[in-house]
Amino acid sequence: MLINKKTNTSHPEFTDYLRKRFPLFKVQKISLDAGFTCPNRDGTKGRGGCTYCNNQTFNPDYCSGNKSITGQLREGIQFFSRKYPEMKYIAYFQAYTNTYDKVESLRKKYEEAMAMERVVGIIIGTRPDSVPDELLDYLQELNRRTFVMIEYGIESTSNETLQRINRGHTYEEAEDAVRRTAERGIPAGAHIILGLPGESRVQILRHADRISSLPLTSVKLHQLQIIRGTAMGDEYERYPEHFRLYTADEYIGLVIEFMDRLRKDIHIDRFVSQSPKELLIAPDWGLKNHEFRARLEQRLK
Repeated sequence: MLINKKTNTSHPEFTDYLRKRFPLFKVQKISLDAGFTCPNRDGTKGRGGCTYCNNQTFNPDYCSGNKSITGQLREGIQFFSRKYPEMKYIAYFQAYTNTYDKVESLRKKYEEAMAMERVVGIIIGTRPDSVPDELLDYLQELNRRTFVMIEYGIESTSNETLQRINRGHTYEEAEDAVRRTAERGIPAGAHIILGLPGESRVQILRHADRISSLPLTSVKLHQLQIIRGTAMGDEYERYPEHFRLYTADEYIGLVIEFMDRLRKDIHIDRFVSQSPKELLIAPDWGLKNHEFRARLEQRLK
């Protein structure tokens, strides 16, 4: 729980949610690359993917599409269990669009993860335009047997921005996907990038207002990062004036304002992302995630 002393408001975190959902043991997410692509990569809706995207920025060593789902989970469990032998795990289908396949194929992948000993649930990262009702009906049934959550890459509530970054979907599609998910009793999360090109501070804070109207369980935030090997990285090299990159302290202030406008029962899963130094062009804050967290808590006090 984060408490803003100045405004006397508090916000729950996703760790609070997991503690209530799993009160008898600690849980850890294990990221998986199940070999998916995206409709804005394979030509269905576009080519090249999102302009900011390079999946190398968040995949741990054990997370590789060259390994089976069982193999990735086994390596992840071995990594974490050295320190926490009694821990349980959530299979996190993270890389690319993890619902972008036929339902029967998806079912096999999800069930393979759930068959792994000590796995107590799954979180599925995906796009709002890739969740047909048939799949949600299956996930509703799976949610009766185990913990299921869908994490949607919304990124922005501005259709102009979504078009500019080559998302290939609209915000209205995101609203529809979140509502159809919640109607089936499946918790839904949202991923939002703060500081996308062309968005003012007023527009960024408006995202908090708009997503607060949705039946969301959690929100992940992170700062815009310019990554090597991406279309946005090339644009930044040519036209740096198109971008407003925040310092760490400026971004902390932005996050606090965003939280204050976010509906108070939405759990915050993350505030910042940390890309490998060899891939990061800007902004380079030189802060690890726990160091950023300490600065944020100090500002709130």
